Amino acid sequence: MQDRSLLEMRGINKSFPGVMALRNVDFTLREGEIHALMGENGAGKSTLIKVLTGVHIKDSGDIFIKGHNVPVHIHSPQEAQNLGISTVYQEISLCPNLSVAENIFIGRGKGATVNWREMNRKADELLSSLDIGVKANQQLASCSIAVQQMVAIARAVDMECSVLILDEPTSSLDESEVAKLFKLMRDLKARGVGIIFVTHFLDQVYEVCDRITVLRDGQLVGEYEIEKLPRVQLVSKMLGKELDDMADIKNDSPSFNETKNEIVYEAENLCSSEGIKPFNFRIRKGEVNGFTGLLGSGRSECVRAIFGADKVTSGTVWVDGKQVNISKPIDAMKNGIAYLAEDRKRDGIVGDLSVRDNIILALQVKKGFFRPFSKAQATKFADEYIKLLDIKTASVNTPIKSLSGGNQQKVILGRWLLTHPKYLILDEPTRGIDVGTKVDIQKLVLKLASEGMSITFISSETDEMLRTCSRLLVMRDRKLVGELKGDQLTQNTIMNTIAGGEQN
Repeated sequence: MQDRSLLEMRGINKSFPGVMALRNVDFTLREGEIHALMGENGAGKSTLIKVLTGVHIKDSGDIFIKGHNVPVHIHSPQEAQNLGISTVYQEISLCPNLSVAENIFIGRGKGATVNWREMNRKADELLSSLDIGVKANQQLASCSIAVQQMVAIARAVDMECSVLILDEPTSSLDESEVAKLFKLMRDLKARGVGIIFVTHFLDQVYEVCDRITVLRDGQLVGEYEIEKLPRVQLVSKMLGKELDDMADIKNDSPSFNETKNEIVYEAENLCSSEGIKPFNFRIRKGEVNGFTGLLGSGRSECVRAIFGADKVTSGTVWVDGKQVNISKPIDAMKNGIAYLAEDRKRDGIVGDLSVRDNIILALQVKKGFFRPFSKAQATKFADEYIKLLDIKTASVNTPIKSLSGGNQQKVILGRWLLTHPKYLILDEPTRGIDVGTKVDIQKLVLKLASEGMSITFISSETDEMLRTCSRLLVMRDRKLVGELKGDQLTQNTIMNTIAGGEQN
């Protein structure tokens, strides 16, 4: 084990049925270091953290902790805690109905009685030493999310953690709260604590971190010193595209005339409760455009604001030139807008319902549940889209949960096409499905656009975006940072815009 190393993971392998989640991954954390763990969705970050914290048991490989001359075997989060490894998750795992002090010391008392005065005194000392501006006897629920996260960190520090894992700690924080959290992280770094920082925010990585480890598809891409890895190179390594090796992908769709077709939807200074900065957006009849950026950049939050799926806090919207108010999904649907959500299991399928009932669901909502379709009508609709989309199902009565992922996705797509939208939003419509179905959906998108439908297409796969979109809006850290079209639609330009130019 290296002299300054707090933690070394060597040759870590972890598989689940049908999936090799980690393949021979190495990771090193040093004393007094803030180390970013980076990678796109499915890269293996969460699995590596869960192996380290005993949530998952590794299949093979070694974990070395400073002070232990032999590899350690971590079988539970409690064992990880005993070894000085603490985790603070994005979702705060504290008790909001208890005081700050109670949350810091919960589960660590001895005997049946509690010395409340002594507990509050110790908590106040700890909070003061970490410069966390909150009183020990204050109820946690009254604190901001940022302060709650700092209390969770204080608890970990008081339990003498030497390795602190921060899993997406800034996703719900505003800029001033992020600054306070970073100050606390730097203070802990000065005390010799090693911090693993899991995040999707590039600017934050380059502001606070010393090193970066990049994972992709369950494998180690490399470990880099922050000053030696320009942002654009980081994006390249995360996406698996080498800058000098990328060929432009020809867009097979007919060329789109941006000035010829009328604007179907337009928004000015649109903003939602999910932290995206106010943005302007428009789409014309027959256009396919898309939001691109790394995971967590705000792509999905933008389209959820357009559809009213998240609370809209400001902005003006026009549909077909007429100003409208879209504050909830039914408003969007009544204005001819449809939205296929990113997470089909959570926001799409209703697993116990049949294929038929899943297909008619959006149209039934639009019509009203007090005016139900007859079974014959519903079956006719379902048969039409099963045939159109080549959905593999035994019958319209088959529960959708028994279909493959690709066929589930086609059912949800059929659901929205049945509403005959003028504007269709597709958020990751090809994620987790087979190559053949991906191609089918891409072809369908181009066909629908040629027939006059406006489509916003979001995909983590840049190649897909280049094949389908005539215009791309680039997101970084929940802010719209660029708009690309024509000759600008190349891998290089997209990655440079995501990275913020050639910044280091």
